[in-house]
This record gives sequence, structure tokens and C-alpha cells, in this order.
Amino acid sequence: MAYSEEERSRQEQQQVQGQYEPGTSLAKKDLFDLEADGGGSSRGHNARQKADWGTISKLAFQCIGIVYGDLGTSPLYVLPGVFPEGIKDKEDILGVLSLIIYSIIIITLIKYVFIVLAANDNGDGGTFALYSLICRHAKVSLIPNQQAEDKEVSTYKLDLPNRRTKMASAVKSSIESSHVIKYFILFTTMLGVSMVIGDGILTPCISVLSAVGGIREAVPSLSQDVVMWISVVILISLFQVQRFGTDKVGYTFAPVLVLWFALIAFIGIFNFFKYDPGVIKAINPWYIVRYFVKNKKDAWISLGGVILCLTGSEALFADLGHFNIRSVQLSSCAVLVPSVLLAYIGQCSYLRKNTKDVTEAFFRSIPTLGSFPRIKVVHTSAEHEGQVYVPEINTLLMLACVGVTLGFKNTLTIGNAYGIAVTCVFVITSSFLVLIMIMIWKTNIIVIIIYILTIGLIEVIFLSSTLYKFIDGGYLPLLFALIMVSIMFIWNYGYRKKYMYELEHKIAVETLTDIVSDERIHRLNGLGLFYSQLVHGVSPIFTHYVSSVPALHKVLVFVSIKSLPISKVPSEERFLFQRVKSGELIFRCIVRYGYKDSTKDQESFQEMLGNQLKEFIREDIKGEDMQRELELVDNALRDGVVYLMGEGEVMAANGSTWIKKLTVDYLYNWLSRCVRQPDEVFLIPRKHLLKVGMTFDV
Repeated sequence: MAYSEEERSRQEQQQVQGQYEPGTSLAKKDLFDLEADGGGSSRGHNARQKADWGTISKLAFQCIGIVYGDLGTSPLYVLPGVFPEGIKDKEDILGVLSLIIYSIIIITLIKYVFIVLAANDNGDGGTFALYSLICRHAKVSLIPNQQAEDKEVSTYKLDLPNRRTKMASAVKSSIESSHVIKYFILFTTMLGVSMVIGDGILTPCISVLSAVGGIREAVPSLSQDVVMWISVVILISLFQVQRFGTDKVGYTFAPVLVLWFALIAFIGIFNFFKYDPGVIKAINPWYIVRYFVKNKKDAWISLGGVILCLTGSEALFADLGHFNIRSVQLSSCAVLVPSVLLAYIGQCSYLRKNTKDVTEAFFRSIPTLGSFPRIKVVHTSAEHEGQVYVPEINTLLMLACVGVTLGFKNTLTIGNAYGIAVTCVFVITSSFLVLIMIMIWKTNIIVIIIYILTIGLIEVIFLSSTLYKFIDGGYLPLLFALIMVSIMFIWNYGYRKKYMYELEHKIAVETLTDIVSDERIHRLNGLGLFYSQLVHGVSPIFTHYVSSVPALHKVLVFVSIKSLPISKVPSEERFLFQRVKSGELIFRCIVRYGYKDSTKDQESFQEMLGNQLKEFIREDIKGEDMQRELELVDNALRDGVVYLMGEGEVMAANGSTWIKKLTVDYLYNWLSRCVRQPDEVFLIPRKHLLKVGMTFDV
């Protein structure tokens, strides 16, 4: 994709975060700030191609082995969490069973399987996918790096309905004009991501502890400490197998989980007919009303246990990128929901005759001794699209799981923490979904109100109940979220300050022309790639570089790495070129990545950049000049590529508050040193890399 000479000469351009008004003369604008008209390109293909039913069936089978561990093993610990002090009246069982049935139907099935999955980002799900959709439809980003050409990326576009509503426009305008709302949306996204990570830590702990606890039914002398250490060993083992990826892990554990679901369904049916078929009355939601009228506050508190039957519902959406919508819907409707509901119905039927067994309801209700604990794998292999394994994160999650297991030892306390993490994610997902319904889907206001007053209200009530158990372990996910959000906010704040400094002190095109035309600057053979984070303009680090090293390559490309609010950018649309000055081999190149794109090996990147640069030259000029420039670029590529990278240390300006100095001078710079550096991320060869540093006073 390229800027043509004609497009660069247009007087009216798209605005960049409101910095320029239509009608401003071309002479008053920096050439680098101009944007192409952006019209006329055709819609690209979707990143997730529609699969045939054979592929959908295979993915549905894998999905069972990867995604449904949480929901599938929830019968191990839900009823003990609802009745921690025992069952006082067996009629309460009907109210609780009715709550469980309708919670699964409304939240898991209706909300996630049939509504939230539709809010995917080119086949990817999760809190960040929802945020990316909102960012693409409204100017929510706090960093002014938007360009009209971004909307021409095929995976960037949204399938919008033809109708337009005043409410959608009003909400969009309110968001774009308020920094408070933008900060709030960003904070909510960070909180949601943190809670999902916390969910990923607590999920293996409570599931493995619950499953291993069944051994005590066969060996009553086994202490809780022994159960704890067995669980720790299993957790460490499970995290080690994740490196083999979703495909292998899914096919390995799917048969086990299918057998698990078949058995809990069979056991549920067996118990239903053997003990009390009358529990089928719980299908009547009136029993929920009776349960709350009778137990009042205790019924509200018990919701903190009921919510555990929904653990893993968010995974149906968050893990969508590993599979596809149809495979998740098929496996959920055909296997997951029927099996789990039958398991709960069977347990409640058993408890109607054996109320004292509630603390071990699952294992006591099994006619033969045995269990099939679930294994949930959330990290995947990079060999398949959408499946990524991150060793560092995997190790940290493993250590966190072991720490939580050793610290809490039992499922009851972990369940209190788990409930808060789950309900927070539920509420955040619903909040973003309402925004998407209003701004993007243009959903009828009546439907939105019904959603808020049903699903939204139910989730808020669940959240209020789980917060009641804050002291009894519920503080853990909030403490973890506080740490994670603080880290993300500090990084975002420092990065934004650094970007704004470069934007405010960027080099004007006239200054850049004078620099490259200076006869004192020696011109070297080869291709020079000067990296910076600035999208609009050239970083002030460049002048610092020239003053230190008065030499430039004959072909010079200013490269900016830019993240778009989409999951993936097609490789053919990754590079966006612009010529800095007519007749000069000096170019501007913006390299665009999605949040799930992986960086290619540098040789591939270098080859792609060279090919795209030559393609741009063919489109930009014709005749002998084109042939001459193509030959010069080929010669430069043969002579070698040198990577020039600016490193800016951010420091709080004189007179800044102590909070700003602490945040910028110490916390942000400490994080900058801890994370992987840009040259490591993009696999830039060290022997061809030249760095120059500069201090930014922000």
C-alpha cells in the first residue's frame, strides 16, 4: 500500500485526533502528517475463513479437551460452596438447583454461546478483542497515531448494519470527546484482562484440588496436606505439557473429557431415577423466588457458591481464537450443557435423600468409586493460526498456581476468590457488549434494555454476593488485579508521554531535507532502516544521530512499528510507504501488526520490506527514473542492511510532582529495562544494529 503523488497533494485530509481542521492549507502542514484519501479499496477476506463441517467437528472435539475443563469439573465443588454449613431444609435444594439450571442457560448458553461469540474480532475473543472493536469504531485510543489508511486493512473493517441511529452517534461522540471516558474504558480493559489472568491462576488450583480430594473417599486417613502436595505435583506436570500446543493437547485430553462428560451425565441420570425424580420441579423458576423469600440474606450469600457453576464460561469466548464459533457452539450444545445439567440434577436428587453428604456431594453420589479430573490448557502452539505458547507466562502461571494451592490448601477459600474473578469478568464483558450493541450492531434499544435488566442485573447480583466474601479469600483476585493494572497503567502512561514528546518535537520535512542535502553528511552504500515509535513525522532522535554520526545510507527508510486494534494484519497489507522528498531515495515506512501477530524472522521481514519498497516505487514513478531507482534499491540490498534505532530515556521535567517523578523516572524506566527490547522483539541482528540514545524531559 502506498501514498501516490496526487494523494499527497490533496488539500483536504482526514484529521489525526483533531489536530488539523479541514481546509488548512497544504503549506502549513507537515508532509508526514498527510493521509491518503482512503477510499475505493475493496473489502479483504476475513482472517478466519469459514470452515466445512468436517473441520468444525474436529475443532469441536479439540475444544472439549481444552476449553471445557472449568465448566465440566464445576460439579466437584459448587454444591459444597453453596451449603458450606450444611443443608438446613431439603426444600432449599430445589431453589439452588433452579438457580444453577437457569444460570447456566442464561449466562453460559444464551449470553456467551449465542450472543458474546458474535462480538468476536475476526475470530478472536476476550476482553481485549471487545476493546479493539470499540477502538476501531470510535477514537478511544489516547495515543494520536490513527491514520486513514488503517481502515483500509481488510481485517480492520467491521461489518456494520446499513441503518444508523442517533443513539449510536451520540454515544460515539461522547466517548471521543471525553478523556475521562477514554481513561475509564482503558482502565476497565486492563481490569478485565487482569481478572482473566487471575481466573487462569485459580482455575487449575480449584479443579485439581477438588479432583484429588476424591482420593480421600477411598483413603479416609489421607490428610489435607497430602492432598495439597499431590495437587502441586499434578499442577506442575500439567503446565509442562502445555508446550506441545493446542492441537496435540486437545486431541490427547479430549477423549478423557468426553468420557468424563458421558459419565457425569450417566451418573446424573442414574441418581435422578434412583433417589428423587421430583427434583425435576426445579425447572419451575418459582422455586428461586421461594428460596429467596425464605432464606433472604443467606440466599443472597449462597450466590457466591452458585456462581462457581459458571466458571469457565468466559473461556468459551476468550479461547475462541484457537477454534471457531461453530465448533464452540456445537460442542457446547451437544456435550457441555446437557452433561453438566444432568450432573447437577443427579447430585441434587441424591442430596434430597442424603443431606449430610453435601460437603462431598459429587463423590458420595457416584455409584462406583472413581473420578476423571479435568485438565485445562490455555496456552497453545504457534504452529497453528491463533495458537500461541508463551513459555515465560506459562512458568509464571505455574508458580502462581502452586503458590495459591500451598497458601489456601482447600477449595472453599479458593472458591471465594474464584467467584470474584469470574463475576468481574462477566460484568466487564457485558458492559463492553452493551457498547458494541449500541455503537456497532445498532441493536434496537428495547433489546438492549432487556439484556441489561436480565443478564446484566443477574451478573451484578452475583458480583455483590461474591464481594461479601472479600475477607475469606475474595481479596486475592482484586489484589492481583491491582498489581497487574498498576503495571499496565504505568507502562501506558510512560509510553504515551514519550510518544507525545516525540510528536511535539518531530522534525519538519524542511529540516529533514536540509539534513540529507548537507554536503558534510557522508552517503554510505547500502540500505539504512531508522526505527522509531513515531507514526506521524520523524523522531527528534534522528538529528541527535546525525550530529553524532554524520553519515547516511544512500537508501534510507524511516520505519515505525505500529500496533493496530485488530488481531491480525495480512502480510500483503503490513507495509505502508511514503516518499519523503521527490527524487530522493528516502522513504517513510509504517509496519503494522495486530495484537496476535507474531514477528517473523528478520530475513523474511527484510525480504518483504525490500519487495514492498520496490512495488511502491513502481506505483510512484514511471519510465527511466523508476528503473534507475529500482536498480539503486537492488544494489543497496546487496550491499547490506544496517538497522539504526533510537533509544529515548524518559525523565520527568523539572517542576514535576513527586508522583510523576516516581512513576516516570523509576517505575516506567524500571519496566523498560525489564521487558524485551525492540531489537530483541523484532529479531534484529546485533552485528548490523546501531543505537543512539536521547533523554526526553516530559
